[in-house]
Amino acid sequence: MATIYYDNDADPRALAGKTIAVIGYGSQGHAHAQNLRDSGCEVVIGLAAGSKSWAVAERDGFDVREVADAARNADIVVILVPDPKHRAVYETIASSLGRGKTIVVAHAFSVHFKEIEASPDIDVVLIAPKAPGHRMRELFVEGKGVPALVAVHQDASGHAKRTALAYARAVGSTRAGVIETTFAEEVETDLFGEQAVLCGGISELVKAGFETLVDAGYQPEIAYFECLNEMKLIVDLMYEGGLSYMRYSVSDTAEYGDYVSGKRVIDERVRQTMRDILAEVRDGSFAKRWIAEARNGAPELLATRAKERDSQIERVGRSLRAMMPWLPKREFGPEAAAATQQREPAEVV
Repeated sequence: MATIYYDNDADPRALAGKTIAVIGYGSQGHAHAQNLRDSGCEVVIGLAAGSKSWAVAERDGFDVREVADAARNADIVVILVPDPKHRAVYETIASSLGRGKTIVVAHAFSVHFKEIEASPDIDVVLIAPKAPGHRMRELFVEGKGVPALVAVHQDASGHAKRTALAYARAVGSTRAGVIETTFAEEVETDLFGEQAVLCGGISELVKAGFETLVDAGYQPEIAYFECLNEMKLIVDLMYEGGLSYMRYSVSDTAEYGDYVSGKRVIDERVRQTMRDILAEVRDGSFAKRWIAEARNGAPELLATRAKERDSQIERVGRSLRAMMPWLPKREFGPEAAAATQQREPAEVV
């Protein structure tokens, strides 16, 4: 059984008198920083010169400094920038880190795959909230919290775990529960889940179903509703009550089809592919590929992103979502720029 920690297991005195430098002020950074401040912690924000987030953090009332300066006088440095940038951040702050200091990460990627190889006289811990930053912040303000994972990679001080739990409490996660794990378990399960199920698996399953129906002569709009739009209904039921509640909530016909056809789609060949993906995550092959891609300007990522955004299922989806006024307008990328240009004349009028 997992070991789970709550408010009573965390001693806030572990952070007393300490300055926390939050490096990055994006989705996770803003939530960590604001929750920490509301918990009474002394927080400074570290950003690169010219960062678009600088003015935002200042507007939110924070002392904002360049990364090295923020880390220099901090006791705890929290690295909340994208994974490929961790090494550069660490190289910038390494000279400021010494005995008694702590590095906190929200994802174990850079530490586990040795993008960061911290000095042996500092503590390195993980606090990984299991929700996007905006949701983490919303729940904290409501007096609640999102669950998180906690792990200790390096315990030079002998009380790294005490610091980590105090930090988890300060960002609100011990209100919900913090599960103990390891750096290896956190990053390997996270990468596998993203690739095999949550992002890669679901995306390809949806596209394959859509294309099968369209290739068989069915209308793309109907295929979109059946293979993508209704996915939310099913996932919401799973989220609320697990697989059994989903099966309880759908029709008997749908439940029976689940049992007789699901294992034909996810067959032994697919399961072996999943094992292969997990092996590539565990041996570092994926990490090396991604770091090399990112440092080369991400040409494969950018080309694939553009191709996927122009696929038939995406074009059909954009058209159908325009018929659903209850949906929030998620404008981004080229469409966002086009929408802004289209709105400008109306705003002038």
